[in-house]
Amino acid sequence: MKTALVTGSNSGIGRATALRLAADGYRVFAAMRDPGKGDKLGALAAEAGVEVEPVQLDVGSDASVRAAFERVHGEVEALDVLVNNAGVGFNATVEDVDIEAARQVFETNYWGVIRCIQSALPRMRARGTGQIVNVSSIAGRIAALGQVVYSSSKWAVEALSENLAQEVAPFGLRVVVIEPGVTRTAILPKNVGHPEPTAYEPAYRRMLQFYAKGIEAAVPAEEVADTIAGALTDPSPRLRYTCAWGGEELPTGRARMSDEEWVELGRAADDAAYYRDFEARFGLKLA
Repeated sequence: MKTALVTGSNSGIGRATALRLAADGYRVFAAMRDPGKGDKLGALAAEAGVEVEPVQLDVGSDASVRAAFERVHGEVEALDVLVNNAGVGFNATVEDVDIEAARQVFETNYWGVIRCIQSALPRMRARGTGQIVNVSSIAGRIAALGQVVYSSSKWAVEALSENLAQEVAPFGLRVVVIEPGVTRTAILPKNVGHPEPTAYEPAYRRMLQFYAKGIEAAVPAEEVADTIAGALTDPSPRLRYTCAWGGEELPTGRARMSDEEWVELGRAADDAAYYRDFEARFGLKLA
């Protein structure tokens, strides 16, 4: 039986992925900061007739990550799959960033990924098999308006993943990057709100309208889980997989734009002009 560990398994994409991999026959270690909040995961697993094993793991803590992987490695020789999914959001323009509050975003979204990889990789490397899945975001491919810290953390995960893919290729290991667009998950309501008052109110308003239209599309977390499961068994494996609302349109549209056109988009005189230009560039209707 293949084994997988999924971080952030108590909700959203992590929970859907843990359930999907369990249904696919994996022994799944469902990692989360507080296993006491995993009741819904347990209920859904029972309803689906599958089993997942909760593991306490806070990706922001060296000690917690070590303890979690020691427990897992005490039961299995090595993981076949590590899914780095745990993440937090943060809304801010550059001038508005509260640096101390924002540090937690990188601690979770970037350093947390590295902590887990460093704990899983030695045994994968020694065995010469394994897949590491890093859940990035479409915000890792295009600068997300009003979300500079979150977007930067995901750009960092993209670079980390490209580096890692080359580093581990000689050992027979594979890296997968998943880039979801907007999905209906708990990360959006939990985002730290932007400061008020602020000179950048139009930027926040346009950002929130973008997410409102994405949420309206009602793409479930299960679609991302399906993408992850498909990537793991893809007969023509590649590094990146996009999915969900805007997943394909945003990087494609940005690739067609010059840097000057990108800057010009920000100069839109009012929201209506911004939404018209955005739709023309990306094919996504915001108004």
